[in-house]
Amino acid sequence: MKSFRKIGVLTSGGDAPGMNAAVRAVTRAALAHGVEVIGIRRGYSGLIDGDLSPLRIRDVSNILNKGGTVLYSDRCPEMLTVEGKQKAIETCKSLEIDGIVACGGDGTFRGARALTELGIPCIGIPCTIDNDITSTDNSIGYDTAMNTVMDLADRLRDTCESHARCNVVEVMGRGAGDIALNAGIAVGATGIIIPEVPYNDDELCEKIKSGRRIGKRNFIVLVSEGVGSDYAPALAKKIQAVTGVETKFARLAHVVRGGTPTLRDRVLATKMGHFAVEELLLGKSNLVICERHGDIVSTDIAYALTADKLNKGIAVTEEEMAVFSDEEKAGMHALAKERRDDIKALYSIAEITNI
Repeated sequence: MKSFRKIGVLTSGGDAPGMNAAVRAVTRAALAHGVEVIGIRRGYSGLIDGDLSPLRIRDVSNILNKGGTVLYSDRCPEMLTVEGKQKAIETCKSLEIDGIVACGGDGTFRGARALTELGIPCIGIPCTIDNDITSTDNSIGYDTAMNTVMDLADRLRDTCESHARCNVVEVMGRGAGDIALNAGIAVGATGIIIPEVPYNDDELCEKIKSGRRIGKRNFIVLVSEGVGSDYAPALAKKIQAVTGVETKFARLAHVVRGGTPTLRDRVLATKMGHFAVEELLLGKSNLVICERHGDIVSTDIAYALTADKLNKGIAVTEEEMAVFSDEEKAGMHALAKERRDDIKALYSIAEITNI
């Protein structure tokens, strides 16, 4: 293994349940190899400002079950500047930090790539409830978020049944509809509206009227925030006007980010944290740790970020694509297509099984 004396670990961007489990796994895996660990508070902001402290075995005890992040988080515009990056590098050099494990989403990975290019090896761990990192089947925090939405929607259904109502529920997910789609299937939502699949308000209203005619009293409609912040409240008003069914609107917002991580998120975070340290100590860097078809693997950060753009329909320049081989380009397109196809297939199931 490459000789490492000390590594840093940080959590950046939006918090996600399971981040603490990842920090714990990174810390204990590194210490098991005789490598010191430095906890970097407030993400890249803390790295720039020097807000750090050592992490020992007992420092990460009893955090496995906690939501949020004990290292705190921040969005750091300064990390986008040359000066900010240089400050981060100077902190690493002054404290003799040989590498960093960065937990977060795509913005976190761009910061990790920048540090790697400037001489500090970095490995990224996908921690985001949105599950919008194309290169991994599941990101840390996603399972907990879905279970939170399921629980809250089940509770809303109780009141809907009592009063013969409809509830339009907007959930987080940024530009991805994964949370809304899976939670919608789990709660038997009458309508699921996500940005990846075309939707029709009039057809939804007809579905609700049809359900009412056969005696259905409760209706749940799950909407991903990715379709626009004004859409769900307007839809609630339209449903009531067109169907005559009393309709309420609920925006779950950041409550979906909090809470105790599920077993799946704790295990996934532990596996990814351990693997990240193993890869880093082998001398590898500029990687994102991913779960692919049940296996924990690593993927080049640039590859992962470009695959994200292809999946999300964001323009990719010829210059960006030029660094990849034909095989890598084909792989990214296949990865993006697989993600889109999976969403469409699952949506088709929801259309048939949910009334």
